[in-house]
Amino acid sequence: MEGSNEAPHDIENPYIPLAKSMKQGLDALAPLSSSCCIYRVPERLRRASEKAYTPQVVSIGPLHHGREGLQAMEEHKKRYLRDFIRRTRVGLEDYIKIIKDHEGKIRSCYAETIEFSSDDFVRIVLVDAAFIIEVLLRHRFHEFQDENDRIFNKPWMLQDVWPDIRLLENQLPFFVLEDLFDPDKIDVPSDSKCTERLSISKLSLAFFKDLMHIKGADGNLDKMCAYKTEHFVDFCRNLYLQLPLKRQVEGKLKTLNTPSITELHRAGVKFRVGSAKNLLDIQFNDGILEIPKLTISDETALTVRNLLAFEQCHSMENYMNDYVVIMDRFVNTAKDVELLVKHGIVENRLGDSGGGSTLINNLADGVIVELNDFYFATLCEDLNRYCKTSWHKWKANLRQNYCNTPWATLSIAAAVLLLVLTLIQAVCSVVSVLQKT
Repeated sequence: MEGSNEAPHDIENPYIPLAKSMKQGLDALAPLSSSCCIYRVPERLRRASEKAYTPQVVSIGPLHHGREGLQAMEEHKKRYLRDFIRRTRVGLEDYIKIIKDHEGKIRSCYAETIEFSSDDFVRIVLVDAAFIIEVLLRHRFHEFQDENDRIFNKPWMLQDVWPDIRLLENQLPFFVLEDLFDPDKIDVPSDSKCTERLSISKLSLAFFKDLMHIKGADGNLDKMCAYKTEHFVDFCRNLYLQLPLKRQVEGKLKTLNTPSITELHRAGVKFRVGSAKNLLDIQFNDGILEIPKLTISDETALTVRNLLAFEQCHSMENYMNDYVVIMDRFVNTAKDVELLVKHGIVENRLGDSGGGSTLINNLADGVIVELNDFYFATLCEDLNRYCKTSWHKWKANLRQNYCNTPWATLSIAAAVLLLVLTLIQAVCSVVSVLQKT
């Protein structure tokens, strides 16, 4: 109205509704948990081998639950839960309460938000945890196996199931298994010769060292118990690595151009099987390179890939990463694998040396090399320095090409003796002529 003294109404900021909505979303974000230990495999690693990170037979935990192709095992898992309840004589309600009481803690172990409802989540975790515990028990005590057991008898499915158990995306937190397992509730068969108190760690050790053919692992259990075990992938990593480990050098790695096994052989380096207790215990002293034994197979590749993925997601120490890198530098051709097999360092279950070389090289796809903190920095420098010494190459060439058989050695010795005698005769002749003059 003309002549009105009323102040015009404030025009509302058009961005306020969106800001409020976004603020609500930000306020609803849950804090990041320090318990996080189960991750999706980074895409740069997954591209190298999708199958190595994806369960083929059984899902464990929520990340792959309900996935197409894994439904057939759901009934078997429920049968194992039923048998577990009967074996322990503990009510299903009691086990549900254990999981329910720790639901928030279990959910926080996964790097992504789990969308399952509370009841569905508890059901998944309980069924899968009981299944895992029963697998460990039946592997340790054959008396627990039924003649119609689908995992251990007919059809024998353990070799299809256990690879899925060590996939990073197919894990349950280790503490869940420990919470559900009460050794006092397990009647150990009288003829099993088991005199020690059972634990999930001991059952896991027996399971993995047997199926993964890991030797010298028994002495590591006490040391492993001093560290918190996150899940089975973490457990297997600790089996391979004798913790705690100390870096061999501090400082920057000058070059990754480490000589291959064939080049080291030509330079006169000798090879020997190293300690079986620690995969990283690669030593070079007095011209002798010691490397712990490595079994090459598709199962090895699957295990190493998942250990590597867990390490890159969870740990600041790149032990497996650096091991894969140094082995990739050592092995370039089938000849490198053949030399390692010859000296007992590699057991090639693939049969083909070329396939073994390709497998080792492919393990390094997607890895990251930290030049300022490389575990084998000193080793690389020592090997490069040794190979650059001409005397080592000359001596190795003489031994490998001219003295590689007893007869060849005798021939060389005879030739040298003949040369010496000829030289002496020539000197005597010159002296005789000089005396006459």
